[in-house]
Amino acid sequence: MQTEDFSQLFPLLSTANPQTLEWLLNVAIEHEYPVGRAVLMEDAWGNAVYFIVSGWVKVRRISRDDSVALAILGRGDFFGEMAILDESPRSTDVIALSPVKLLSISRERFIQILFKDPQLHHRMLQLMVRRLRQINQRLQIRSSPPAVKLAHTLVALGESYGQQSSKGKEILNIPFKDLAEVTEIGVPETSKIMEKLNEKGWIMIDNANDIIHLINWKQLINLAGKV
Repeated sequence: MQTEDFSQLFPLLSTANPQTLEWLLNVAIEHEYPVGRAVLMEDAWGNAVYFIVSGWVKVRRISRDDSVALAILGRGDFFGEMAILDESPRSTDVIALSPVKLLSISRERFIQILFKDPQLHHRMLQLMVRRLRQINQRLQIRSSPPAVKLAHTLVALGESYGQQSSKGKEILNIPFKDLAEVTEIGVPETSKIMEKLNEKGWIMIDNANDIIHLINWKQLINLAGKV
């Protein structure tokens, strides 16, 4: 991967200087994981930051014999930074929802480059603040109708990771259980709402290619905004 491609793919690196990008690429390690494979295990000490080159993952928390999806991340995002910065065990697992390609950078090297490149340091703080704002938005719509909350999740995924096509933005055909848990609504409600959105032509669920087409983007945004 060229440094320019590296910078364009990952918003975190958009302000990093060319020397930083070249150095990161030289020390990064490539990984590939199949569907269902655990990328990170809960309680493992943070030893690397992971960058998603392609594919989708879910962040989940395990409670006794069950697990709950907390977030879904896609191409261009990163994870593992919190355990590195506060030097504590990870509190969640990360599981591949699709075949995934990652780049990892060790804790020591990543901390080293943060001190060397103030722009990268500042950009990372900006993105972490943005994540806090997204959490606040989810808290604000917690009492909203299920359809509004689910539309908000779909729009957020489309804005962050959607790939533009002739049928609108494309996202992974995420299992309804994971969509339900991230949205904090029931699985039956999620199935019913997704089926209705599909019938209305706002989305198109392509099971053969494991894709959800977000066709009527304007209507989804309008629904998501009905807080």
